[in-house]
Amino acid sequence: MSDFVYGGIDGAVTTFAVVAGVEGASLSTGIILVLGFANLFADGFSMAVGKYSSDKAEIEEYERIKKLEYQHLKEKPDHEREEIEEIMKKYGFKGKDLKKAVDIITSDEDGWVDMMMRHEFNMTLENIRPFYGGLATLVSFLLIGFIPLMSYVFRDLIGFDNVFLLTCILTTFALFIVGAVKSRFTTRNWLVSGFETAFIGGVAAVIAFYIGLMLKGLVT
Repeated sequence: MSDFVYGGIDGAVTTFAVVAGVEGASLSTGIILVLGFANLFADGFSMAVGKYSSDKAEIEEYERIKKLEYQHLKEKPDHEREEIEEIMKKYGFKGKDLKKAVDIITSDEDGWVDMMMRHEFNMTLENIRPFYGGLATLVSFLLIGFIPLMSYVFRDLIGFDNVFLLTCILTTFALFIVGAVKSRFTTRNWLVSGFETAFIGGVAAVIAFYIGLMLKGLVT
């Protein structure tokens, strides 16, 4: 879900910025669609591959360190046991209870290494699935990133004169909704998160619009 949310935010913001930039330069709807869809698919693919590669690298790093920890158990078990003692002390264990807890943990190599990975290196493989993470990023990027282009694709059916204004309204609303959903993965209030995400997308679009406006003479 978190990959879907962040992919959607990037998709909407980047495509909205492309549309705003082309509108600022007063170029045709055809150019908006060409550049918009080119950005949508190319950037969406890049984001998905980046997410996949990042997760794969994290898994490989985890496995590398895990292998070293197994090696350390054989080479310097006393030192590794002391590290488990320090970890358990932080949880309030002391005296006989501490010794018993350490004995239990160090009686199983897999559990011992898992404890070290979590508490010494702050590493875990929970919820890390490269393929599904990349796929969720791609799908959300394409779906939500399509919203800034939707009004231009269906402009003949909509019958609304100011297509760019409609695009701004729809995209801002979409960003607000996605930002509100994003609050599920943070400690922020959903309303604040929604407005913040919509504001960031709006700022990006304003910057792109005025850049397009300033460079208008180069393409007309």
